[in-house]
Amino acid sequence: MRLLQVLVPNERRDDALRVLDDEQLDYVRTSECSNPDAELVTIPVPTQAVEHVLTSLRETGIEDEFIVVSSIETARTPRIEELEDRFVNGHEEDDSISHEEIRTKALNMTPGRVTYYVMTLLSAIVATAGLLLDSPAIVVGSMVIAPQISAAMTGTVGLVLDDRRMFFDGVFSMVVGLVVAMLGAFAFAWLVRSGGVVPGTIDITAIEQVQNRISPGLLALVVGVSAGAAGAFGLATAIPVSLVGVMIAAALIPAAAAVGIGIAWGNVSVALGAFVLVAVNATSILLAGLAVFWYLGYRPDEWDPGNLRANLTQDRLGAVAVMVLVSMVVLAGAGLVLGQHVAFENEVNEEVRSVLDDDDHEQLELVELQTEFYDGGMVADETGVTIAVRRPADAPYPELASTMEHSLEERTDHDIAVILEFVEGAASDG
Repeated sequence: MRLLQVLVPNERRDDALRVLDDEQLDYVRTSECSNPDAELVTIPVPTQAVEHVLTSLRETGIEDEFIVVSSIETARTPRIEELEDRFVNGHEEDDSISHEEIRTKALNMTPGRVTYYVMTLLSAIVATAGLLLDSPAIVVGSMVIAPQISAAMTGTVGLVLDDRRMFFDGVFSMVVGLVVAMLGAFAFAWLVRSGGVVPGTIDITAIEQVQNRISPGLLALVVGVSAGAAGAFGLATAIPVSLVGVMIAAALIPAAAAVGIGIAWGNVSVALGAFVLVAVNATSILLAGLAVFWYLGYRPDEWDPGNLRANLTQDRLGAVAVMVLVSMVVLAGAGLVLGQHVAFENEVNEEVRSVLDDDDHEQLELVELQTEFYDGGMVADETGVTIAVRRPADAPYPELASTMEHSLEERTDHDIAVILEFVEGAASDG
């Protein structure tokens, strides 16, 4: 429930009250001592009705000189049940909140800069520890304390409502926060490695939690888009956004921690693969959030739905142009690298299955296939591929690793280091 308090000038009073009566709203009129030429009208309404009521009042000529929207637990008025049936359960049901409320809600989500960056740093450290320990529970814990949803949603709300300061503050906080996360993860991982807490010779690409963040594919893009869309829906409706924040952090913080781990271990391919994942997810979160807000009907103030030329002003296009340009650069660069990796990974998958389908290997069954991030030879001349197959206990297959390596290099025209792992046990008939 929401409580609207609107300052209504005396010359607009009759028109405003007529609108409230036509909408069958209950209201209270209070004389305004500080302004004898106006009244304060208080209206309890369902959350879903706020935007409709304010729009109707603005059409009578009432300006946004003094409008307060506050949250209340409940209201008992003569016609409140009819309003709930109409806006909550009826044909005018709509979960979206008003423009004013979504702007305030986004700003209220944003903590102070010190708090934001400290919480980001702590979440990156926890994520780094979780990745190195190969502990999904610890990685999830890092997502819970990460505050990235505030920056992501502030940026998209500012863009869609043409609030340039909100937009740049949100995007700036997101970018700087991710840099802080990467640097913090690097410093922590370097200390852990230098102090002997984790052996410096450990193969970080063999850690499953790290593997999941250094080999981005199309599914990673789906995660970013879904996280941004869920964040926008959560913020634009009465749905709590705490769980949505975990989703956005899941798309960013573990990957940022993997960047730091890759740098600390001197593995450029790991760092590059994780960085591509961070860049793609961050950009897709912002763009998906913008698309959802636009779909839900959020527009800049004074937007005229029937006049495209009037809406495309230079001031309004400025922030949008910057956002689109930056997004195109990020997605073009990261998308090119990501596309190369996906194509390479598909070729590896097809060739491995082709080798195993040979009559000489009919007793083998593919269990798992992991491909390191393929950068097109920009950084590393060799890409690692880990293959796990199930074999009968009495079948050694000593030449399989070299056969796989030769076939993959011939197929991809790239140097490949194959790690072959055998799992004892008969292959299934299927």
